[in-house]
Amino acid sequence: MKVSDIMSTDPVTLTPGHTVREASRIFLEHEIDGAPVVDEHGRMVGLLTKSHLYRVLAGNGDPYTTVDQIMATSVITGQPDETVRDLIKRRVGRLPVVEQDQVVGMVTRSDLAYAYFNSFTDLSNKLQTILDSTHNLIIAIDKNARITLLNRAAENFLNIKSPDVIGKEITQVIPNSGLVETLITGCPRLVQKIMLKDSLFISNRTPIFEDGEIIGAVAVLQDISELENISRELEIVKELNRELDAIIESSHDGLYLTNGEGITLRVNEAFEKMTGVPASEMVGHNVEELVKERGIVSESVSALVLQQKKPVTIIQRTLAGRTALTTGTPVFDRKGRIFRVVSNIRDITELMLLKQQLEQAQGLSKHYESELRALQMKYDTEKLIVGSRIMKDLLENVTRIAQVESTVLITGESGTGKELIAETIHINSPRRNGPFIKINCGAIAKNLLESELFGYDPGAFTGAKKGGRAGYFELADGGTILLDEISELPLGLQASLLRVIQNKEIIRVGGEKTIPVDVRIIAATNRDLGQLVVNQQFREDLYYRLNVVPVEVPPLRARKEEIPLLAAHFIKLFNRKYNMQKELFPDVIDILMNYDWPGNVRELENVIERLVVTVPRDVLTGEDLPKYIKNFRPRDVHPQISVEGVLPLKEAVEFVEREIISHAYSRYRATREVARHLGIDPSTVLRKAAKYGITVEPGKND
Repeated sequence: MKVSDIMSTDPVTLTPGHTVREASRIFLEHEIDGAPVVDEHGRMVGLLTKSHLYRVLAGNGDPYTTVDQIMATSVITGQPDETVRDLIKRRVGRLPVVEQDQVVGMVTRSDLAYAYFNSFTDLSNKLQTILDSTHNLIIAIDKNARITLLNRAAENFLNIKSPDVIGKEITQVIPNSGLVETLITGCPRLVQKIMLKDSLFISNRTPIFEDGEIIGAVAVLQDISELENISRELEIVKELNRELDAIIESSHDGLYLTNGEGITLRVNEAFEKMTGVPASEMVGHNVEELVKERGIVSESVSALVLQQKKPVTIIQRTLAGRTALTTGTPVFDRKGRIFRVVSNIRDITELMLLKQQLEQAQGLSKHYESELRALQMKYDTEKLIVGSRIMKDLLENVTRIAQVESTVLITGESGTGKELIAETIHINSPRRNGPFIKINCGAIAKNLLESELFGYDPGAFTGAKKGGRAGYFELADGGTILLDEISELPLGLQASLLRVIQNKEIIRVGGEKTIPVDVRIIAATNRDLGQLVVNQQFREDLYYRLNVVPVEVPPLRARKEEIPLLAAHFIKLFNRKYNMQKELFPDVIDILMNYDWPGNVRELENVIERLVVTVPRDVLTGEDLPKYIKNFRPRDVHPQISVEGVLPLKEAVEFVEREIISHAYSRYRATREVARHLGIDPSTVLRKAAKYGITVEPGKND
């Protein structure tokens, strides 16, 4: 509350020239006992009170004495915007209110008393309103155990009125309230159950203290009769859930439950055993995620049920290698929407084994078994797109290679998918359940490469871990290790790698004892290792150890029929990644088929991603392609050779030979590839290049 809310406006004022007589008459006429004194500009210069007049008259003073001679000149004033609370601290009987040097009001003790009385009344009413609005019963007593407060909720429940019980002892109204005990002990009693009129309440009883002395007690009671009923029903539901859990877990068949969005709600122990995955890693995840990212099962029957809105039965393969007959059944709500899918999974692995044995007993031929293995070949269809005869033949060869333990050397241009071929060999080999470790020999600093490959013992070098660390070969034990960019391996480490291949053992950096390792080695490079051997940049003995089973991945220009499949795959991949709906106009494929793709599949992937993220339209046309692709014109396969004049035939042949070999090296990356396009052996190419002084930088032929 502000001063302006309680002050008397338009106050009576005096001037310095008023006499005592005139001031007395003004006080009597207006029934006031003080007034501010202002000058001719309305500015306050003093304050005159009846005490000043009494002093003059009691001392037989002159009644014509002017006010300026007896008034108080040091006056405490207030402002309209001040709070009333601040006035209490000033302890004055009357307070002139001044604004911009002008007296705008007057505040007396009577004004303050009236203001505080109104505030108290308003606060009391609000407090009573709050208590009456409370749903809980509130009862208070004084130190004599007599009722001082009963809110409306208590009145309504007890069917009594406050005026009828205020002042009565609490034991006469509510004998079991417990408030008397609280009053005597002074200790609060919280969350106590009591019965009132056949209803159960939770009672919180608290003593009321004032200046350290107990002056009463208050009780707040909450009706919990309905909560008790709900609690009993909840116990019944819990018991039913326990019974349902026991039934589900006792089932020999796997049970899998999802909601209408395909989110896993629960699985039983039998399904955990079939997959080898704990329920905690499945519950809360979408079935599509568990299939595509985790591979827990080969196909989601729940997803098929949600799509077809009817029961579906399929054969599944689990992550643990089990075969299961799975039936998914939809559960519909009242509006006809699927809100649950219940799947029953029966392990038929043993049954399938019996079936295979029966087929073998009936004389299946070895040819059929070979074809079956080819059909069952595994590779990541999300990464490896196969649509050409040359790649199909390559994968059939890879499948056969995967069954043996021979060291494999994968060659091919950068971006052709050598790493995917290595991964395919691993997942189709007997080591498929072991680790598959991939190391890029060119991406690790040469001074760290030895410790990364072979590990180190404690104290091997400054900064080495206290307990040492296992290298990649130890980590790959029982599995496969891919040494990508093997051409970048320093000559010093090549001898160590040769020892690993020959002896199947490693020695850690700083160590002395040999550690046996059971690892299949696959090497990959986009450089001509044969040429590096000639240049004494790669050990010849290691080259022959690695090149036991060579696998050459053809460049994209040699399998252009896969370009439409790859383009469609990448469009689908990046649409999903960036949540778009892009599609290719037919002329784009024609232009892509015309280009030679020196960067191979990786270059094609980058071009498609660039189109998806940069072109604002949903339909991508040939005009959106980069200029170097649109404007590409293939060189003639058999260019015309014109000769002017006559020169010895031997010189002419050597001239043309030198030009063709030089041109081939400028176009193709590796000596092996130059030899293939010229139709001669790589050794012949190297010999003639040396003869004609054609210098080939190793880095340029990668």
